[in-house]
Amino acid sequence: MSSADGPVSHGPRIAIIGMGPRGISVLERLALRADDHHGPGPEVFAIDAVQVGCGRIWRTDQQPWFTMNTVAGQVTMYSGEPDGGPDRAGAGPSVAQWLARSPDPELASIGPDGYAPRVTYGHYLRHVYRSVVDHLPDGMVVRPVTARVTTMAPLPDGGFALTLSDRSEPLVVDRVVLATGHPVSRPGANEQALADFAATRPGLTYLSGDSAADLPLDVIEPGTPVGVIGMGLGFYDILLSLTVGRGGVFRRDVAGAMRYAPSGREPLIFAGSRSGMPILARGTNQKRPDHVHQPVVFTTDAVREAKARAGAAGLDFTGQIMPLIQAEVDHVYLTTLVRSRQGDAVAARFAERHAHVLRHGGSKAALLAEHGLAPDAGLDLERLARPFTGDRFAHPAVFRAKVLDLMAKDIDEAKRGNVDGPVKAALDVLRDIRNTIRVAVDFGGLTVRSHRDDFLGWYVPMNALLSAGPPVERVEQLLALIEVGVVTVVGPRVRYECDPAGGTFVVSSADVAGSRTEVAALVDARIPQPDLRRDTSPLYEDLVARGLVTQFVERDPVTGEVFETGGVDVTPAPFALLDRHGAEVPGAHALGLPTEHTRWFTQVGSSRPGMRTLFLRDADAIAERLLTPSPVLAPR
Repeated sequence: MSSADGPVSHGPRIAIIGMGPRGISVLERLALRADDHHGPGPEVFAIDAVQVGCGRIWRTDQQPWFTMNTVAGQVTMYSGEPDGGPDRAGAGPSVAQWLARSPDPELASIGPDGYAPRVTYGHYLRHVYRSVVDHLPDGMVVRPVTARVTTMAPLPDGGFALTLSDRSEPLVVDRVVLATGHPVSRPGANEQALADFAATRPGLTYLSGDSAADLPLDVIEPGTPVGVIGMGLGFYDILLSLTVGRGGVFRRDVAGAMRYAPSGREPLIFAGSRSGMPILARGTNQKRPDHVHQPVVFTTDAVREAKARAGAAGLDFTGQIMPLIQAEVDHVYLTTLVRSRQGDAVAARFAERHAHVLRHGGSKAALLAEHGLAPDAGLDLERLARPFTGDRFAHPAVFRAKVLDLMAKDIDEAKRGNVDGPVKAALDVLRDIRNTIRVAVDFGGLTVRSHRDDFLGWYVPMNALLSAGPPVERVEQLLALIEVGVVTVVGPRVRYECDPAGGTFVVSSADVAGSRTEVAALVDARIPQPDLRRDTSPLYEDLVARGLVTQFVERDPVTGEVFETGGVDVTPAPFALLDRHGAEVPGAHALGLPTEHTRWFTQVGSSRPGMRTLFLRDADAIAERLLTPSPVLAPR
């Protein structure tokens, strides 16, 4: 085997830029493929601007209250399970199995159905990286580089010269993988207006454009009224930083209810969003790590048949895809509901008959009536995600009572579990079917209008609110913070405005009378979406200027309408870069978040034990291409 101090490889020189989960996955598959590769082993430069082996988002110096939102038993970075030998590429533990080895009893007790802190996942990623590097095949070398790549110049004879922030001489490589993860983006027009307003008024603070771990939240003084924009996953990180991070303590009372004891150093938090509802809790996990949802109607074959019928025009998401998704969700909901009332045997027969009706037709109403269900029984996903649509509230106290009631019901549903609880079992389907949705939407599978309006504008935010939530404990903590007055949920359709006369920001809900509140600080809890047009990275600015990358643009063949997605344009697997002329850039690939909107849901940061997931297959496709001989390698 070879290490970073070993002999120079005579195989391809490969730079992986970004050594978070995506970069590590490519490295892991490279090590496995190089072991079977008959040519010279590769020399790999593992480059990250923050921390090689875990990247910025999962770095190991962040606070422990930032938590993952996938249970530990369903997360692995190894493409194979432990086999009794040392941890290495192709054979290693899931996060839960790795935590079970920990000498720290608190970490060891998390278990397969618990949620690990993000900093702990960073340590796990570092372990994976080290275990791969410590067991490399003969001839393969990995050289860690902690530096920022600022330019990437193609060379006349092939390959690239990379400018690194830590050295004057360029790094010359044959092949490059862009696995750069979450970007830091220039603000949009609305965000810039808020920032400019704060910059000209002493005493105002505006923070945006990054995760809670990277925002200077300490500048917000205790007792300051602060508005928080958005109530998704980032919102909970902001909350914990401003409460637990300032000495507050959550405890359960004798009845098991969550309570909060303030430290007195908290600000007063006024939160809101378009829906007015905090992101819902994940159901308590009751599924095995290798659980696979068996679809009834929303199958890849069904999607491919729909695409074939649609032809070059593209699919209509609302008309052709959403009915299949709704039927799949309702099937799980109704089956689980019947099981909770009438037992396993009855539910099994119901599921079989209901699936037959969905596939072949028949009287669904009669089947539902036979089991004591209303003809319209099912989950109204839109109403769950937007529960206050059309409602008006005469006073903030009225809205407060309503939102607390809905949160309490969501907590109860989450505690019933994602197998036994009808609601959370059904909403978990939205996670299970992501790969099938990708078959429909990736690489311009939808019409321009449907992709922009129906999918990105409607389904994606609804899906996130219903299925991508935090552990139930986080929602309990939010409820406790509302009860003690540290947090106020302002309402739906919240506006964040500047008041030049008063010299303050103003937060208000269009649907809650009397909700107008002056705040001295605004914190945007929304994680910026990848967008090549707004990326502040010198590397991507350089790549755009050279024409080596361009955004994926959809064009409607019928109407001529154009949609600029902001996602880096790539080929299908192995995701070679496409230049401004649409030609493949030899030896250059992009994986994960840079390609968001060209593909969907690329923020996935792990595989699952015992499964050949899309995350694994993506990395393997790139690793295979990286080791494929090319006619010319860059001069050394």
